[in-house]
Amino acid sequence: MDDAKDLLSKRKQKAAEINAEGINLFPNGFVVNHTIKDIDKHINGLTEEQHEDATEFTVAGRMMAINRFGKSAFIRFKDRSGLMQAYVRKDKVGDSVYQLFKRLDVGDFVGITGSLFRTKTGEWTILAMQLELLCKSTRPLPEKFHGLKDPEKRYRQRYIDLIMNPDVRELFVKRSQIIQALRSFFLARDFLEVETPMMQPIPGGAEATPFVTHHNALDMDLYLRIAPELYLKRLVVGGFERVFEINRSFRNEGVSTQHNPEFTMLEFYQAYATYEDLMALTEQLFAEIAQKVNGSTTVTYQENTIELGGNWKRISLFDALEEIGGIDPSILNDKSRLLELAESKGVALTKTGRLGKVITKLFDALVEPKLIQPTFITNYPAEVSPLSRRNDKYPELTERFELFIAGREIANGFSELNDPEDQRGRFQQQVEDREAGDNEAHFMDNDYIEALEYGMPPTAGQGIGIDRLAMLLTDSPSIREVILFPHMKPRA
Repeated sequence: MDDAKDLLSKRKQKAAEINAEGINLFPNGFVVNHTIKDIDKHINGLTEEQHEDATEFTVAGRMMAINRFGKSAFIRFKDRSGLMQAYVRKDKVGDSVYQLFKRLDVGDFVGITGSLFRTKTGEWTILAMQLELLCKSTRPLPEKFHGLKDPEKRYRQRYIDLIMNPDVRELFVKRSQIIQALRSFFLARDFLEVETPMMQPIPGGAEATPFVTHHNALDMDLYLRIAPELYLKRLVVGGFERVFEINRSFRNEGVSTQHNPEFTMLEFYQAYATYEDLMALTEQLFAEIAQKVNGSTTVTYQENTIELGGNWKRISLFDALEEIGGIDPSILNDKSRLLELAESKGVALTKTGRLGKVITKLFDALVEPKLIQPTFITNYPAEVSPLSRRNDKYPELTERFELFIAGREIANGFSELNDPEDQRGRFQQQVEDREAGDNEAHFMDNDYIEALEYGMPPTAGQGIGIDRLAMLLTDSPSIREVILFPHMKPRA
């Protein structure tokens, strides 16, 4: 630590000395005409016999390595598109520029204008004819051979992680590609992309504990949204029959490898569709995204080979509890016996929870981790699905599915409840649950019920966790790996 402080002090002193000589450490106005990728494309068009090329390029980037040889030096620098070598000679850039260059450090940004030549080892290199300092760094980068490995520091100082670890940068490029592919998929199917409030007077759309804030001018509490669902369905009422939103949502819950209090979701709603239509659409969606981003519908996740193409398994919640969870079907309607089973299996439950809650908690513990290949779990109880349409034949169940891949939930969808009186009754039950101590239960939302009274056409909707999808397609074991700035406790 003392060595690091000493190095920082020396670099700050050097920067101050350069600045005192009238040299601007942070100039602006250097015009970049090319990227390293542009140069690579040009090189690909050169013949094997060529060893020089007179085409002039103007590039800029951060110096990642410097090899000095007295009156010349090789540097490696990187820009947004790649890494390249440049050769800096005193007789080419001039004495004053070279004297300044000799005082520069790894981590500094430079602008270079020059042509190409091939070194004795066959590497195409820029011969610098002009060189300018663009930004002087004072903090040294981590040692190049060890890089930045400590997860705690990587997440807290993601900017260093991105500088030192090319694989991390590529991961976030892929995440961006995933989001663009999702957007393209729905735009191609006549969906309208919309934006709904992130601060809401009543939180809704999921069972979760919200964050609370206060609006001074209106003198009222507001909640950061836990989901955009109820606003998107208001838009369906208003005549937008196909809508989607790529949204940031917030839930005041624990932090884990699968959870971050701020996360990204895709939610979409389609009028005149059922939950079965959405299961088929989801199969198409995941196959297309994987093909576009990874070049294959087969992905490897944590040593599991997972096939995202084709038709996926569909099984009801109760059949899954019996066939995969090993629960005797004769006790699935007996809360007391299910609680005894949970205790014997070490599954933490509260006795105040209703039967549906007990069933889904047992599913989370005994079935979910075993669902590696894509699997739709269907027919959830109405009491744990307050926004889902009831099954016409079995009204205690709903037309709902959850999608599981690699042992975790990826998506949740259902045919939407559009009966305002049924919705009012479901909300009322949620209010009673909240009063009984369930802080994640829904609030009563009379404005939403009023919207339903104007009529919402038969509709199906779905939410997909983009962070978890990114985990799957980048083989990342933790959600923190796919979020640029995950939430963490303050440093001690």
